[in-house]
Order: sequence, then C-alpha cells, then structure tokens
Amino acid sequence: MSTPPHPEHGVDDLCAAGTKLYEQALREGYVSDAEAAPCLVDFGLLHPSVDDLSKLEPVDPTVALHRILRAAEERIAEERGREQRVVDLFEPLIRISRPRAGPTDTAAVTVLSGMDRINTVITQVMADAAQELLAIQPYRSAAHQVLPQHDEALVRDQEFLDRGGRIRTLYQHTLRHAPSILTRYERLRGDAQARTLDEVTPRLIIVDRAVAFIPATADRTLALEIRQPAIVEFLATAFDRLWRLGTPMYPQAVHQPSLNGITQRQRAIAALLIEGHTDAVIADRLGMNIRTARVHIAKLAATLGSESRAQLGYLIGRSGVLDREG
Repeated sequence: MSTPPHPEHGVDDLCAAGTKLYEQALREGYVSDAEAAPCLVDFGLLHPSVDDLSKLEPVDPTVALHRILRAAEERIAEERGREQRVVDLFEPLIRISRPRAGPTDTAAVTVLSGMDRINTVITQVMADAAQELLAIQPYRSAAHQVLPQHDEALVRDQEFLDRGGRIRTLYQHTLRHAPSILTRYERLRGDAQARTLDEVTPRLIIVDRAVAFIPATADRTLALEIRQPAIVEFLATAFDRLWRLGTPMYPQAVHQPSLNGITQRQRAIAALLIEGHTDAVIADRLGMNIRTARVHIAKLAATLGSESRAQLGYLIGRSGVLDREG
C-alpha cells in the first residue's frame, strides 16, 4: 500500500506531522528518517548528520527562524522594488491623463492612513491656518477622553488661538461634565467655545473653511482630507446649523429646563423610542452605556405612568413632550 503524498504547505503553516517530528528531533538530538514529514528536509529544519548519514539532525530553532525571516525580508524587498518600478512606469502616464493639472494643484480628496499620519497632516494644515477651526467630537465608548489634554493637540490649538483664530466644537450631551474636556478648555486662552447636542455626526474637522477631515472607517484609522470647495462648504454649512441647535457648554454653560418633569435627555430618548429603536441603539445614538439608557427609560416610564413598552410609546405621543424643541 503506497504512502499518500505529503500535502503542500509553507514553512509558516508547518504540518502536524512535521511539527511532531521536529519536536522529537530537538528532544532526542536526531531522527532516523523523515518519511512522515519530508517537508522538514525541504525547509532545512533537518539535515544529515556528518558523523552518521543515516541520522537526521535538527537545525537549531533560533538559526532556522533567522534564516526564514531573512528570506521573507528578501521577498518583501523584492516586492517593494517591483512596486517602485510600477510607480515609475505609471507616473508619467498619470501626468499625461491630467493635462490641465498644474504643479501646484492639490488633490480634492486624499486618503490618510494611520492615526499618526492623520494627526500629522491636521497639524500641518493648522500651522498655516489663522481664521476658524470647526470640530465635531462624538462620544467614544472606549473612553471619554475625546481630546488629548497635553502633547501636540493642545499646543497646536493654542498656537492657532494665538494667531487670532477661533475654535467651535460640538460634543454630545453625555460629555457636558467630562472633567477632561472642561479642563482642556480652561487651559486654552482665546476664543474657544463648545456646545452639545443629543446626537452628533461622526468626527469632523474643518480648518478655515478650506480643508475638511472626516473618518473613512469606523475605527478612524483611515481619514479623508477634503479640499474640494463645494464639499467643504457643504460640511461647514451643516456644522453651522448643528451649532445653532447646540446647548452652550463653554465658556458659559446653559442648562435646558425640564418639561413637566421630563428632562432634555429623556425627551431625546423618547424621540428614539417612538421610532422603534432598541435600548442598545438608543444608547449608541446618544453616547451613553446601555445601563444608563435603561435608567432614563425607566424614569420616563414612571413620570408618564407607563406599565409597558408599548404603552410608553403611546403615552409619549399623547403627552406632547416632543411637540416642543428641546
């Protein structure tokens, strides 16, 4: 009965038989044959003994690892060289396809990859700005530390204010009393204001109404740098309208009164409840954890005298609490 052919695989996906035989060789110092795992010889993990050619000795794992990694590095270097050759080939072709583009033209939309790269570009743009910074900073469930309290961001914003610029930032209501944010604004000197809304858009930064930055992925590791005037103006107009709806937070906080015992937060929850959203969606939309959302829902139900979720929706509609703007 013939032995089935050994499956093809790479050294990064060593087969079970190869792993077992290599471990045996390391423990015992040699093996008699590698018929069960010929891949070990192919990958240079076993080699014939100088003293006894009938024995196969293992290569030290550290030596083998270094050899494999060096081979991988050589392949990577070769691929990078190939990439550069492709770039060199296509660059003149790209220039031909854009005969109207001048040497000083800037791409209307650029993809920025990595948080370090994104922050570096924002800092560079801010260094040339002197008029206005508009920002939307949404809630992040991982931490309430929406903006750094030190390092480059704080220095960058202070230098911008020192040049006569002004800063307008929108947060969610859940961050109105976040110490990290309030401390940050207290440390800034100049025209810096903040307002809050129940819900805000994903992160947005607009510099001098000329350049905008928006996230391209949910984890914000990719961002779009936008310089197309019509798009930037659209985003700035949207910000202006949200700003007018916002509740002042800094430098002077304004607290919206409750209506018939129902707070602004509970009115926002009520609006989402009658749209049929789950507790999890409501919590995410309003930037709070689900436990806090359920506490507010329970208080809302108690205030309106509701005994069930279905009845709560009916009572919200009948109460008129959503007939007035918060």
